[in-house]
Amino acid sequence: MKTNVVTLLLFCFAVYLNAQFNYPATPVKAVIDNYNGVKITDNYRWLEDMKNPEVTNWFKNQADFSKNYIEKISGRDQLFNDMKYLDELKDADYYNVKKSGNNYFYTKILRGEKVAKLYMRDGSGNEILIFDPENYVAGKTYEIQDFSTNIDGSILAMGLAESGAEIGESRFIDIKTKKLLPDVLTPVWGGISSWTPDQKSVLYIKLQNADNTSNDMLRDMRAMQHFLGTATSKDIEIASRLKNPSLPIKPENWVSTYFSDDYRYMFLDIGSVQREQLVYYAPASEFGKSSINWKPFIGFDDEITDFSIIGDKVFFLTHKNAPNFKIGVTSMSKPDFKNAKIVVPEGKNLITRITATKNYLVYRVANGMNIDLYQIDGNSLALNKIPLPQGSNAMLPLNSREGDEAVAVNYGWLNPYVFYNVQLKDNKVEVSKLFNTKAVYPNQGEFVVKEIEIKSYDGTMVPLSIIYPKNIKIDGSNSLYLDGYGSYGVSMFPYFSEANYALLRQNVIVAVAHVRGGGEKGEAWHKAAFKGTKENTWKDFIACADYLVNNKYTSKDKLIGSGMSAGGILIGNAVAERPDLFAAIIAEVGCTNMLRMEITPNGPNQIPEFGALGNPEELKGLIAMDAQHKIKENVKYPAVLVRTGINDPRVIPWMPAKFAATMQNSSTSGKPVLFYVDYENGHFTQDKNVTYRNYADMYAFALAQTNHPNFKYIK
Repeated sequence: MKTNVVTLLLFCFAVYLNAQFNYPATPVKAVIDNYNGVKITDNYRWLEDMKNPEVTNWFKNQADFSKNYIEKISGRDQLFNDMKYLDELKDADYYNVKKSGNNYFYTKILRGEKVAKLYMRDGSGNEILIFDPENYVAGKTYEIQDFSTNIDGSILAMGLAESGAEIGESRFIDIKTKKLLPDVLTPVWGGISSWTPDQKSVLYIKLQNADNTSNDMLRDMRAMQHFLGTATSKDIEIASRLKNPSLPIKPENWVSTYFSDDYRYMFLDIGSVQREQLVYYAPASEFGKSSINWKPFIGFDDEITDFSIIGDKVFFLTHKNAPNFKIGVTSMSKPDFKNAKIVVPEGKNLITRITATKNYLVYRVANGMNIDLYQIDGNSLALNKIPLPQGSNAMLPLNSREGDEAVAVNYGWLNPYVFYNVQLKDNKVEVSKLFNTKAVYPNQGEFVVKEIEIKSYDGTMVPLSIIYPKNIKIDGSNSLYLDGYGSYGVSMFPYFSEANYALLRQNVIVAVAHVRGGGEKGEAWHKAAFKGTKENTWKDFIACADYLVNNKYTSKDKLIGSGMSAGGILIGNAVAERPDLFAAIIAEVGCTNMLRMEITPNGPNQIPEFGALGNPEELKGLIAMDAQHKIKENVKYPAVLVRTGINDPRVIPWMPAKFAATMQNSSTSGKPVLFYVDYENGHFTQDKNVTYRNYADMYAFALAQTNHPNFKYIK
C-alpha cells in the first residue's frame, strides 16, 4: 500500500511539473519491442510518422513553445550580436579555393552576408562575381555545396541545396557569360564526382529522392554519366548494386565513380561511414563500354583510409599493424599494397591525412593538439617539414592536375584562420595576400589554453582542452561549457569558433573532451569506443566533467554538457547515467535512439560504426548506447535543450523529437526541457544568421540555468 501511495505521489508531482511548463501534450502510445529477448518500451513511436498532421502539428507547437521560452531570456540578443560583431571584424571568409589556368575560383562571404557566393579572380587580379545563390530562387536560401571546373576552366559545375538540406541539385555555369546552362542534375548530395576525359560529360551520384524522411532516399544510389546539353533521361548508369551484382555493393552504400587526374584510370568507390576504403578500378579505355570490367584495387583488409596518385606511384595511408598510421607507396600499373614500400613508418605521433599536388605528397602529423605538415617529393621520395606556425595546419592543393601550387591554413582555439601560400618545390611559405582579412580580435591575450590529460574510470588517460579567461578565479563559481563527440575516428583538433569566443567574453570556460571513439590517439583510440565498447565514449566524457568539477573549474550547478550528431550518443548517455552532474545539457541533432537508427534513411550505412540489429553481439552494443530508453520516469534531470533541423538528411528529426518528449514526460527536477525545431536548417547550415541565432539561443538557455549574471529567464 505504501509503495502504491509513493508511486501515485511521484506521478502527480511529474504531472504538476509538466503542467508548470505547459508543454505541448505528447501522448504515450506504447510499443514494446523484443530485441533478442530484451523487451524495450518505446512510448513515442508514433512521432516517427512525419507525414502525419498530428506529428507535424506537434513539431510546430514544440517549436513555438521553445521560441516563446527562449525569447524571455535576457542576454540572448546581446550574445547573438557579439557573435555577429566578432564575425564581422573580418572583411570576408574564404572557402574552397581552387585554380584553373591563371584563374582562382573560391566561395566567399562578405561582411554582413548570410551565405557564400562564388567568385573568380583572373590573372590580372580582377575579382568577378560568378554566382550569387541568394538570387537563385526568390524567397529561398540556397547554399553552394561544392564546385569544380572542367580542364580549360570554361564551365563550372556546382552543387546547390536549400537551407541546410545538403541534398539538392547540380548546375553548370558558362564562365565567360556567367549564365547557367539548362542542365539540372537532381537529387544529388554535394555535386559532381568527376569530369570525363573529353570534358563533354560529368559523373555524379544519383539518389532515389530528396525526401529526408523517406527510407529510400539513400538506398541503391547510382553512379551516372550526364552529357551536357542533353536531357537527364538520357543519362547513362555507370555502376550500381543492380547493374553490378557481382560486386559487393550493399543497398545502403555510396557508389561513386571518378577519374585519376591524368585520366589514365577510372575508380569505383563503394562507401559508407567505414573509414577503411573499398575501391575498384579500370583503365580509362574501359569507359564508354556498356559494362566496365572493374578490378579490385583496395580492399577492407588493406585498412587503407586514403590514397593519392603521383605519376605511376600510389601513396596510401593505412593503419594496418600501425594504429598511429603509416604511409606506403606502390605502383599504379601493378598495385601491391601488401608488399608496398613504407615511406613514412608509424611513429609516436599520429599521421592524420594525406593529399597531393601534381608532384608532391603532403601529410599531416598530430603531436597532441598541434598539427604539422610534411611533404614528400613524388619522384625522389625526399621528405621535408613545411615551415608553418604552430597550431592546427591543413593543406589545400589548388589544382593537382596542373601543378604544385597550394595554400595552407593555420588556426587554433584562439586564432582565426590564416592562409599561407606554399611553394612545395622550394619548401617556402608566405602569408597569402589574396585570401586573408585584417581582423584583430579583442581580448586575445586575455585567455589561457590548457592541454591536459585526465584519468577516466578505467585508468585510461583522456585528453582535455580547457580554454578560459585569465582573470577568473578557479573556485567552482564559473559557468563551463563542455563539448564532446567521439565517433568515426573523427578528431576534435583545435579550431576557431566565433560562438565559443563569445562565450569566453562572457567569462565562460570552454572545454573539449577528446574521448575514445574519436581519432585523437589513432585507430586504437577509435576502436576503443566502437560498437560493443561504445560506453567508453560517454564514460570518458563523464570523467572529464568530474575532473572539471573536482578541480574547481566549475561546479555541478554551473556545468553545461553538449554533444552534436553522433555526439548525441555521448551527451544522451552521460545525462542518463549522471543526471546530477550537469546544470544543463544541449543535444544538437543527436543520435539518441540508436535502436531505431537502422530504419532511418541514413541508418544502414552507419552499421559499420555502431553495429547491426541482426547481429546478437552488436545488438548488445546498440542497446547500451540507446540513450532514449535509459531515461527513467521520476528522475531529477537537468535542464535540457534538444535541437533538430527540419531538413536534416543525416539524423532524421523524429529521433531528437522522441528524446525531447521522453525527457519532458520523465523529469521531476522542475527544470525546463525544450525541443528546439529550426525550419531553416538541416544538420547544419552556411547561413550565418541562422547559425549564430541557434547558438545564441542554446547558449543563453543553458547559461540561464547556471545562474550566469548576464542571462536570466524573465517570466
